Amino acid sequence: MGVALTRSAQWTAAGYGTGTLEITPLNEAILNEMIMFVEGFIYKYPQEAKYVFVEPLEWKTDLDPSAFESGYVVSATTVKSEEVDKTGQPLLCLSVPQIKIRSFGQLSYLLFIAKDTKLKEAQACIEANRNPVAKILGVNYNTMKEDSSVLNILDKITKDDDPESEIKMKIAILLKQLDLHLLNYSLKHISLEIRLNPVTVKNDIELLKCFSGKGEQTVLESIEYTSDYEFSNGCRAPPWRQLHGEICYVLVKPHDVETLCITCSAEGVFLNGGKTDEREINYERKGAIYKDLVTFLKEKSAKFSENMSKQSRFKEEQQKEKDQPNKAPKKKEVHALRKAITGSDKSKLEKNQVNFGKNQMTKRLEPSLNWKTTIDFKVPTLRDTQKEKHGGRLEKSAPSVSRGRAQLVPKSTDKNEEIVSESSSESEEDEEPPDHRQKANADLPSEYWQIQKLVKYLKGGNQTATVIALCSVKDFNLAQETCQLAIRDVGGLEVLINLLDTDEVKCKIGSLKILKEISHNPQIRRNIVDLGGLPVLVNILDSPHKSLKCLAAETIANVAKFRRARRAVRHHGGITKLVALLDCAQNSTEPAQSSLYDERDVEVARCGALALWSCSKSYTNKEAIRKAGGIPLLAQLLKTSHENMLIPVVGTLQECASEENYRAAIKAERIIENLVKNLNSENEQLQEHCAMAIYQCAEDEETRDLVRLHGGLKPLASLLNNTDNKERLAAVTGAIWKCSISKENVTKFREYRAIETLVGLLTDQPEEVLVNVVGALGECCQEYENRVLVRKCGGIQPLVNLLVGINQSLLVNVTKAVGACAVEHESMMIIDRLDGVRLLWSLLKNPHPDVKASAAWALCPCIQNAKDAGEMVRSFVGGLELVVNLLKSDNKEVLASICAAITNIAKDQENLAVLTDHGVVPLLSKLANTNNDKLRRHLAEAISRCCMWGRNRVAFGEHKAVAPLVRYLKSNDTNVHRATAQALYQLSEDADNCITIHKNGAVKLLLDMVGSPDHDLQEAAAGCIYNIRRLAVAIDKARYP
Repeated sequence: MGVALTRSAQWTAAGYGTGTLEITPLNEAILNEMIMFVEGFIYKYPQEAKYVFVEPLEWKTDLDPSAFESGYVVSATTVKSEEVDKTGQPLLCLSVPQIKIRSFGQLSYLLFIAKDTKLKEAQACIEANRNPVAKILGVNYNTMKEDSSVLNILDKITKDDDPESEIKMKIAILLKQLDLHLLNYSLKHISLEIRLNPVTVKNDIELLKCFSGKGEQTVLESIEYTSDYEFSNGCRAPPWRQLHGEICYVLVKPHDVETLCITCSAEGVFLNGGKTDEREINYERKGAIYKDLVTFLKEKSAKFSENMSKQSRFKEEQQKEKDQPNKAPKKKEVHALRKAITGSDKSKLEKNQVNFGKNQMTKRLEPSLNWKTTIDFKVPTLRDTQKEKHGGRLEKSAPSVSRGRAQLVPKSTDKNEEIVSESSSESEEDEEPPDHRQKANADLPSEYWQIQKLVKYLKGGNQTATVIALCSVKDFNLAQETCQLAIRDVGGLEVLINLLDTDEVKCKIGSLKILKEISHNPQIRRNIVDLGGLPVLVNILDSPHKSLKCLAAETIANVAKFRRARRAVRHHGGITKLVALLDCAQNSTEPAQSSLYDERDVEVARCGALALWSCSKSYTNKEAIRKAGGIPLLAQLLKTSHENMLIPVVGTLQECASEENYRAAIKAERIIENLVKNLNSENEQLQEHCAMAIYQCAEDEETRDLVRLHGGLKPLASLLNNTDNKERLAAVTGAIWKCSISKENVTKFREYRAIETLVGLLTDQPEEVLVNVVGALGECCQEYENRVLVRKCGGIQPLVNLLVGINQSLLVNVTKAVGACAVEHESMMIIDRLDGVRLLWSLLKNPHPDVKASAAWALCPCIQNAKDAGEMVRSFVGGLELVVNLLKSDNKEVLASICAAITNIAKDQENLAVLTDHGVVPLLSKLANTNNDKLRRHLAEAISRCCMWGRNRVAFGEHKAVAPLVRYLKSNDTNVHRATAQALYQLSEDADNCITIHKNGAVKLLLDMVGSPDHDLQEAAAGCIYNIRRLAVAIDKARYP
């Protein structure tokens, strides 16, 4: 096993004793083989399983002490096995999170307890014990060496005076056999692996681009990289993903299917999780691995496969490229590429080729040219115009030639730093946009050339000329992209940043005013970071001049719109300094002129809050703000009457309130009261951020009560009537949704007639509003009066209409709302008439587990209250088979909801017979060994109901479902007790099951439950005891007639 771990397993760092196991198919296969070996050890070698290791295997586990049951002494944070060694030490000892195990038997039990997390536990064990055999057999026996043959093993063991030498010898041989098996298995696995390289992948993608575009004859509509930056090794994946063998990520739009986000790696090509809402890629593999991109697309798109068969020329050229990957493109291929380029694009490409030689000769003469890109010959692609929202203003980036093998010459380490991931909750753009450069021969406005002349004066003029030039540049419309890029293209950014290091305050102010305006541009802000501008800006925050502090903070607020900038602000101590700006009392240094300086202090605090708002999109920065004492200062500023101050303050609180630590601090600082007060403001943006902050905080019950006590529900209800501002409407409906979780708040909303207004918002609204509206109605409809109100307002039909959507969050909320309405018989009739039950049933096929679970929960009241439920369920073709197959899910919520649905379906005998034919009994039996009380309850109810058909009682006993059910009686949940007692009562009708129930100690537990105040539990427990006693009497009579 030692040789296999060093030779075959793939570690993240070289060298013995360091690194962790990579997440690769090979490592996963090796770990699974080890798990199979350990799991079967206790059954195949029971004597050897009791052998006590020389040293315990120790690692950090994620298992909770509550997962351990019989055979262990369990407390809140510790677990000790009742099985001990000769000295009385437990063979398993858990002190959260450290676990120590000293026998194979306990290892086997642990894997059984771990269930779905056994692979993670095995990985943690191997990483913490790189040479496990040495710990098992002793330090002198080191299987990390390859010469440890069976003869050497025998020699080492026979020289040992240990009385357990025979068992030790057998274990050593078994481990040696496992080692050889793992090596052979790894060799076989590696021999089947497909290895791609960046050159092959790039050639495939470039060739596919030639045959892509609009029209029926093209193989694809489009294919493009997710990143324009290419590393020197040819990869476009971030460095930390290149460690996993990943080369690049491609967005492909076939003619007949949705856009596919694809990972190209050394192992092959596979579908990943696509782009998230934060524009980050979900790197998790979502399907099989294919040998190359063409094979993958043929499998996913029938149209691609059809058109590819017509492109015999494509196949010939692809084969030539694979045979000669490093040769330059041939004339024929270049001709084909040129034909694919439109006239205008072709002229752009030729201009770039002309400028290429010029740039090579002059790139060291002008500072700004350090950031120009070197463009290889390739097909240019017009990227979509990028928009960024800032202060209600949309800024557009002009389309440009794709950079291809573009390499930024300086700051290469910073470029890599930018790509490294950071835990964050970011909603802004975070990907590097194409570097837009003005073309030398393009028709540019006169302002472009005038600004470039002024920048030259900045470079070479004296102090007076510099100040005049700064003022002149500031007079231009710096909101225009042309003016912004004119400053950058001639090297003005370097000059402006250098001026910040001077001692001349006027020059600093002029420079900061320009940087503040042009940093709205996404490319400019990245260039500022690349040039090291952020440390300089952070240092200015310590300046005694308040104007400089304000301008520096506002510039930081603009620049910190992407992850690398936010990280740089934190690393250079910017968070602490920005928090200090919030303290108006500290900033006021001239009390004699309080009216003047109070106003300046407020502006300093406002700019500091604005910068913190931008920085707070990172989780690490949120923690830094909290530790720097930002919450009390924000709470203090929230009491001010300055609206321009309140917006960034509330915006920062809204971002930070997504974290539990902040929500607790917000309660402690009594911030909710001020948030509620500002809901009555006339400023729509302030109302929006206050509502969003309440939405984030109202996850907590105490916060929901505070909102009600401070009168926040009425303004929220009144804001529902203003539907023009969709962003504010989404925030308000979100706050109402979360507040509606408390019944007292629902009563208030009914008084304010908010429910009728919410029903009116079910149509003609964007999805972000609909998700919240339906979520609020789902909570309100838990009460009878509100269900009637929704029905009378005509809300059932729009709710059912929303069941055909594709938004996951919306579907989860809609199914919950429809299920809540179905509790009322009249509403259920409307749902049935609108075919709502069929739509709910179809959602059981949805790929998202949350949607499946919510749909299954909604079906339960529908089946309970339908007029002819049994016939309705049978009318859905394949519906019962679908329900039974969902019992194979790995999601506990899906399993619990499906068990609840089966309980209701099985009330009809014909449906129960069909469920039995589809194999519901063995699948329910497999779920019996669960520790989840919610699943336990509904599983026991389903078993109880399924016992009422044929020989299902006997079948449950044959599939070992009875003994685990007895353990449910030890739960602390009364609902679990009732459901379990009813199931055991039904199972005890079979004699063999009675014996099993008795053997597992159920009688004593059931006797205690006979005295329960729950009548159903009393009756079921007594019935089960009666059946057991009746069998005992019958046996006695048969034995002693």
